[in-house]
Amino acid sequence: MADPRIIDVTLDERTILWRSADVEQERRIAIFDLLEDNHFAPQRQHADGYAGPYKLHLRVEEGRLALEIRRADGAPLETLVLSLARFRRPIRDYFAICDSYYQAIRNATPQQIETVDMARRGIHNDAATLLRERLEGKIDVDFDTARRLFTLICVLHIKG
Repeated sequence: MADPRIIDVTLDERTILWRSADVEQERRIAIFDLLEDNHFAPQRQHADGYAGPYKLHLRVEEGRLALEIRRADGAPLETLVLSLARFRRPIRDYFAICDSYYQAIRNATPQQIETVDMARRGIHNDAATLLRERLEGKIDVDFDTARRLFTLICVLHIKG
């Protein structure tokens, strides 16, 4: 029976040098929301027909994203590697708008916060669409899952 969802997600902590309280909160929320509701269906067929649920470990190596996909019992299934070249600008833009958003929360009017948040959501949505395109034919994910995965990809890019 297929169960195309993620039941556990971890990040390679070796690549994360520092996280602010705001970024740590974003990470916690993204993981919580991802585990609560996601669609994650690798397209590669396995000999025994295994089709989920999955454990996922994310890491960045040499400008590439590695998605280590495991069975529910932790046994490895496959590792998918994606170039992050097309994500450089969305990641940079997302960091910049998040900085503006965190500053706005502390100092701005509700209307100014709303404006910055709308821009932040727009960048996030565009990046999620790009991630879905890059995963096409490899892993089927819904839009919300792609958004949450993009948040986690950004967390992996924090260099301090």
